[in-house]
Amino acid sequence: MPTEIVIETEDRPGVLAQIGEQFGELEINIFAAAAFTHGGKGILHFVVDDADRARAALEQAGHRISTIREVLNASLDDRPGELGKFARKLADAGVNITSFYTAGSSGGDTEIILAVDNVDAARGQL
Repeated sequence: MPTEIVIETEDRPGVLAQIGEQFGELEINIFAAAAFTHGGKGILHFVVDDADRARAALEQAGHRISTIREVLNASLDDRPGELGKFARKLADAGVNITSFYTAGSSGGDTEIILAVDNVDAARGQL
């Protein structure tokens, strides 16, 4: 099951390289990722295929994990307005999107990954 892991770390060269190398050595696949810096800190989001091994590796390297949660995959038609329609369905069902990633496009579809506050309600909208 794809899982999002969010860490807080120091903002310095090589952090992403170290994590990428570590995940590669452990054969942990990254489906999506995002990274931001603010005030001397880095906030890194990873959607991985093996949350237990990823968590252990990150903790062993001294990274502070702030969030671990199940995420959902969805496929949208690759055309203007589809994201808005899908997000509106979730909003109307009372589901809050807390993280959003695009995971690539192929054959006229765009794959997205979502972290939400109510996974069961969101699944009912897929």
